[in-house]
Amino acid sequence: MALHSVSTVPQVLRLCEPFPSIHNAHLLLDLAPLRRKSKRHGRRLTAFPAPLPHSSVKAVLHRLHHSPVSSSSSESKPQVANLEDILSERGACGVGFIANLENKGSHEIVKNALNALSCMEHRGGCGADNDSGDGSGLMTAIPWDLLDNWANKQGIASFDKLHTGVGMVFLPKDAQLLNEAKKVIVNTFRQEGLEVLGWRPVPVNTSVVGYYAKETMPNIQQVFVKIVKEENVDDIERELYICRKLIEKAVSSESWGNELYFCSLSNQTIVYKGMLRSEVLGLFYSDLQNDLYKSPFAIYHRRYSTNTSPRWPLAQPMRLLGHNGEINTIQGNLNWMQSREPSLKSPVWRGRENEIRPYGNPKASDSANLDSTAELLIRSGRSPEEAMMILVPEAYKNHPTLSIKYPEVVDFYDYYKGQMEAWDGPALLLFSDGKTVGACLDRNGLRPARYWRTSDNMVYVASEVGVVPVDESKVVLKGRLGPGMMITVDLLGGQVYENTEVKKRVAISNPYGNWIKENLRTLKPGNFLSASVMDNDVVLRQQQAFGYSSEDVQMVIESMAAQGKEPTFCMGDDIPLAALSQKPHMLFDYFKQRFAQVTNPAIDPLREGLVMSLEVNIGKRRNILEIGPENASQVILSSPVLNEGDLESLLEDSHLKPQVLPTFFDITKGIEGSLEKALNKLCEAADEAVRNGSQLLVLSDRSEALEPTHPAIPILLAVGTVHQHLIQNGLRMSASIVADTAQCFSTHQFACLIGYGASAVCPYLALETCRQWRLSNKTVNLMRNGKMPTVSIEQAQKNYCKAVKAGLLKILSKMGISLLSSYCGAQIFEVYGLGKEVVDIAFKGSVSKIGGLTFDEVARETLSFWVKAFSEDTAKRLENFGFIQFRPGGEYHANNPEMSKLLHKAVRQKSQSAFSVYQQYLANRPVLRDLLEFKSERPPIPVGKVEPATSIVQRFCTGGMSLGAISRETHEAIAIAMNRIGGKSNSGEGGEDPIRWKPLTDVVDGYSPTLPHLKGLQNGDTATSAIKQVASGRFGVTPTFLANADQLEIKIAQGAKPGEGGQLPGKKVSMYIARLRNSKPGVPLISPPPHHDIYSIEDLAQLIFDLHQVNPKAKVSVKLVAEAGIGTVASGVAKGNADIIQISGHDGGTGASPISSIKHAGGPWELGLTESHQTLIENGLRERVILRVDGGFRSGVDVMMAAIMGADEYGFGSVAMIATGCVMARICHTNNCPVGVASQREELRARFPGVPGDLVNYFFYVAEEVRGILAQLGYEKLDDVIGRTDLLQPRDISLAKTQHIDLDYILSSVGLPKWSSTEIRNQEPHTNGPVLDDVLLADPEVADAIENEKVVNKTIKIYNIDRAVCGRIAGAIAKKYGDTGFAGQLNITFTGSAGQSFACFLTPGMNIRLVGEANDYVGKLDSEMRLMVLMFICECCQGIAGGELVITPVDKTGFEPEDAAIVGNTCLYGATGGQVFVRGRAGERFAVRNSLAEAVVEGTGDHCCEYMTGGCVVVLGKVGRNVAAGMTGGLAYILDEDNTLIPKVNREIVKIQRVSAPVGQMQLKSLIEAHVQKTGSTKGAAILKEWDKYLSLFWQLVPPSEEDTPEASADYDTTAAEQISFQSA
Repeated sequence: MALHSVSTVPQVLRLCEPFPSIHNAHLLLDLAPLRRKSKRHGRRLTAFPAPLPHSSVKAVLHRLHHSPVSSSSSESKPQVANLEDILSERGACGVGFIANLENKGSHEIVKNALNALSCMEHRGGCGADNDSGDGSGLMTAIPWDLLDNWANKQGIASFDKLHTGVGMVFLPKDAQLLNEAKKVIVNTFRQEGLEVLGWRPVPVNTSVVGYYAKETMPNIQQVFVKIVKEENVDDIERELYICRKLIEKAVSSESWGNELYFCSLSNQTIVYKGMLRSEVLGLFYSDLQNDLYKSPFAIYHRRYSTNTSPRWPLAQPMRLLGHNGEINTIQGNLNWMQSREPSLKSPVWRGRENEIRPYGNPKASDSANLDSTAELLIRSGRSPEEAMMILVPEAYKNHPTLSIKYPEVVDFYDYYKGQMEAWDGPALLLFSDGKTVGACLDRNGLRPARYWRTSDNMVYVASEVGVVPVDESKVVLKGRLGPGMMITVDLLGGQVYENTEVKKRVAISNPYGNWIKENLRTLKPGNFLSASVMDNDVVLRQQQAFGYSSEDVQMVIESMAAQGKEPTFCMGDDIPLAALSQKPHMLFDYFKQRFAQVTNPAIDPLREGLVMSLEVNIGKRRNILEIGPENASQVILSSPVLNEGDLESLLEDSHLKPQVLPTFFDITKGIEGSLEKALNKLCEAADEAVRNGSQLLVLSDRSEALEPTHPAIPILLAVGTVHQHLIQNGLRMSASIVADTAQCFSTHQFACLIGYGASAVCPYLALETCRQWRLSNKTVNLMRNGKMPTVSIEQAQKNYCKAVKAGLLKILSKMGISLLSSYCGAQIFEVYGLGKEVVDIAFKGSVSKIGGLTFDEVARETLSFWVKAFSEDTAKRLENFGFIQFRPGGEYHANNPEMSKLLHKAVRQKSQSAFSVYQQYLANRPVLRDLLEFKSERPPIPVGKVEPATSIVQRFCTGGMSLGAISRETHEAIAIAMNRIGGKSNSGEGGEDPIRWKPLTDVVDGYSPTLPHLKGLQNGDTATSAIKQVASGRFGVTPTFLANADQLEIKIAQGAKPGEGGQLPGKKVSMYIARLRNSKPGVPLISPPPHHDIYSIEDLAQLIFDLHQVNPKAKVSVKLVAEAGIGTVASGVAKGNADIIQISGHDGGTGASPISSIKHAGGPWELGLTESHQTLIENGLRERVILRVDGGFRSGVDVMMAAIMGADEYGFGSVAMIATGCVMARICHTNNCPVGVASQREELRARFPGVPGDLVNYFFYVAEEVRGILAQLGYEKLDDVIGRTDLLQPRDISLAKTQHIDLDYILSSVGLPKWSSTEIRNQEPHTNGPVLDDVLLADPEVADAIENEKVVNKTIKIYNIDRAVCGRIAGAIAKKYGDTGFAGQLNITFTGSAGQSFACFLTPGMNIRLVGEANDYVGKLDSEMRLMVLMFICECCQGIAGGELVITPVDKTGFEPEDAAIVGNTCLYGATGGQVFVRGRAGERFAVRNSLAEAVVEGTGDHCCEYMTGGCVVVLGKVGRNVAAGMTGGLAYILDEDNTLIPKVNREIVKIQRVSAPVGQMQLKSLIEAHVQKTGSTKGAAILKEWDKYLSLFWQLVPPSEEDTPEASADYDTTAAEQISFQSA
């Protein structure tokens, strides 16, 4: 049942010709290898896997038809954005623009734009019918010649270009509804005094449209209107904008209202777009092929929507913008835009502001909402570039260039920071109002963007190079957009403005600097109190009343006060959800943080903190449409964490008129209704205070004396309710909310309060707890005896606040959010266990899928803490609830000593009765799935009739535990056990020893000399991991590692700490681990939070393509973590050609993670699996992927539950370690595991008790349990129950806290896949279709050279749609010869523009030369290669491992090579050797995670040498910011001619020194000499000519691991060197 590619190759197509449509319901075109004809051989189309039968088409069409797009609402009150609406729309894309500086229209520009779109088809996505594109489109000037020609044929006079507006309209298909819609449009125009000149049905060719797209295709017409009363272009555009808004409002109440949509309505621009693949856009709209269609510019856009059901109106460009990216803060942005609606006024609207509201629409995409906000600003008089600077500001703080040379730009950003929260997230934005065309990049620079200008006055911007044919000799300017940069083309003035020119022009238009100086006030940090303010008894009573436990105080608060950082823990979260727990929980515990996965990257808050800020402005936010000094009247806080002194200062600020609102509720008349009543009163008080001019509301639970009958309202509930109330009443912009509370002490709690509307928090009881701890006798004695570093009472509080701030940055960064001001009110959380009534009032718009507590139940839980402070027998110490560590009588932990003992007994003694006791022990767990039970209408059958256990165990996998986090013994024992049963183990990150890949043949009495540290072995055992993991650090990932995998897993997120990277502490990096990871013993190894080649869904699709390329026989899996919206992401991953999607629950294990991450991120797998399975079915994509699930699996019941919810395969993590000997000591992160399971210390590893047979026994017990349940239900095999949610029903259980948990979501069904689970699992791996490597491998000379290790020379043409070229050849060589064994030589020269991942995974003997240019990720993870590249490369050179790469421009260029961006971002990602010489500048993250390569480059962007662990980098020019962040090995030499380097270096790890060591000077000089010899560099030659002068201008960056090397140390000791090398050997 393989999802086969098409094997026949149709005639080759020229890129410059229109692409034909191909009608084959079983063909998913991926135009990557669409190419021109070559003289030597025919070229071919490529196919994705065949599509599947249209399962549940009706469900999809229902969703398509019933998704409103109209941005109007008839309700007067602002409606808060709903996260579920937002999650259904996510995407990424390929974009670009072409513009003529003389403003001359031509058809050639339109043709080139269509051509560019066709060359970016691989950046888009296709639906389940494999023919409906996610969307593509063009924005151009209005083609008046074409329209006049049509008008003349209709007998209409030629249009008056100055006074005619053209609308491109999607209308209802139904004839009657069409007429009704037209009637509304015409009437509205007439009422506004505009004359409708006519309607033109847009000529379209429906034969090229896919099935789903055709079902929802609108009637597309153009409407022409005459505006007589306005002369000015801006006024005409404004009048058309008002008309469109009025029409949207008028139709919003109609049943067909969502079928009417204006793509554009303008006097300047027009948008042609649709739910089309990019190569058929020009065929669908015949206008675009007409020579009369002329435009001086074109913006083009190809959409890849992870969203399940893309809609015609959501194709791009929008009305002003083309957006490639994702706005992570969209929910907050929409809420704030709705909040400011009442205050937005401008004279240009002449009092009509009410008619153009609302400005946002939660049911539209993030791009559509950003577009409508930009449109409002532009129509209100701002220039497009100013609007972009306001909405998407760059990271201007700590920016040496801006602060010194362009202070007015900094003033501009400072002024607007308090006016408009940034729309934060990865974004390349193209924009035009018809007069200006421009592009800008987000503050992180997370999307590729290159630009070039030619001598014939053309300007191009594109996501990729090679998409438009350009004569290189005409190129006079070549560059790239770096983080936060912008480029604009003034069509009327004929000028190109680069970044700082654009921004300076905008910033000098008003005296922002003066306004800030006069009005903006900075809060001076208040002093920490130097003495305790409460008695010990009072502190204890307060801690009890407000819900503290002894763990909170000792493990969290005191730990942060002592160390200044968040506490670390391990093994994951194995306690029940708060709503299911029998213990009382604070309200914060019902919230889980959201995190980035696939559609956008997390940020690294440690290494890339320069783009992040915790600054927040307090005070009224005035009318952003009017510019003036009073708008700047606010107070800036450097962070949201306030001490008592800070709060006092704010309360004394007379401008703010602060009002303190106490937050208590009265239970004297009983609990029922008391909490809700108090919240209503609180809202009334807040309302009154704001209407009376207060700009600061302080919600406080501080009280002189606590009263038993007046418990405090949970502060999160109070903040959320007041925030929502003020939004609803149009008052939210008038005041800021600050929480003065005892109830907040952990980073998660701060994040919740800020996320639901607080601007700052004063944690007064936490600070008092710090003071009390410091003054306690115990602490004083520990410090006196040197057992603890001495800190003062002020320092303890400072440490605590520092830890909170660092934790907040980490929580923001998980979601890819840079600014706290954007996080505030953004509600980036999911709710687990609160009912609708609570969510709708306090947390409106948040997702709460399982219902839960009512207000009265929340009140009861709050009271259960409160009463402890007043009862007579109150303990003299805080209770330990056991939420973090297991303790008898404490919270239930699924992994506990009793469970471990029972399991060890069962598997070691092979005792069925002991396993039965283990099963009974698990029977009453308080986990979500155990609220359900099995049911069946069939009679039971004998177990003998059920499929055998040997078949069931093949569906089992173990978790991705890295060798390093766990010991070699554990890792290999688990792998051997899984191979014995036919299941799959997972390598985790860190590579694998090739000795494990061959079956053992030398076993005697259970021991083997090959693996002498293991016992219980058998001949025929193999220790290879069937699943080999590719994680963000790429440690140990070599071509041979990849070629020897059965499956390849891309780890996007980890259940225990989603959105975070990993770090293997230096003490766990032994000689063996260092060898496998190509690093040094004892040096910590960092895995960044994002994969630096996965910043978007199309990047993930590219990495999947790369892995299918290097190992076509391996299935590729993508590991995700459960959260709301995961179904949307899973759809995108399935479209990206993954074979397997793994869903992990929040309760997965980890070697080490901050406590707040373990406890408060990710969701239950039951919900994630249900959403993914159902969404994939609704889209006809379910048959394309195997669904695997893991997270807290311990029994056959878990397997059956997961199967019934839709999973095909089942992962076991912690329990597999327990079965092999783990005793749950929970000290993995310390390297002190008492049984050697998670330690690299040899004396502890010697204690490892496990044998593979124990784990085999465990899995067979689980399989037999599954068989027993199947027999009981009357089914013969797992296939028969997968996805059958009708076999589950709620159990009749009485929960301690609530009876309102609702499991309907899990029990719902949208149908079953058309294939059985076995058929889905047995299909062949998906293919990349025919690729250029196949052509080369089919060449007899190449095949002979590989087979017989000969030398061969070849030359071949290449295009940008040829991706991952050389990967498959490398995989073939690696499989046969390993990473270093090939003695032949393949000398291959490519000419042209290479696609993404060119020359990936190269092995020794492959000498590759490229004459031309290339795109992202060249040379990814190569191993000992030789690669020469002439011309331009974009985002390249990942992972070379030997050989030589030379990059130099062609001879005749119109620009200076050393000033031009010649290579792009992410060069040398994970390189393990070789030399690279680049004549020109590189982009961001040059040499990221470089292990051993040596490189010379003439300038770089930001983050150069990030996470580098070895090798040497020489930079002969300027660098960007944040050099050497996370650099733990290797050396860098950087030329600093203008003395600007030092502020750009991240000095957290490296030290910076002049090049004084003679060996270092020799190394530097010899590399520059080689650079000049190989590239002809004039810059290098000038340096060598005046060597002594230039040598003194170089800095050497040295991490601690290199300080004693001869290159870095002038007084290096040769004797020590000999000793070191002797020890190493």
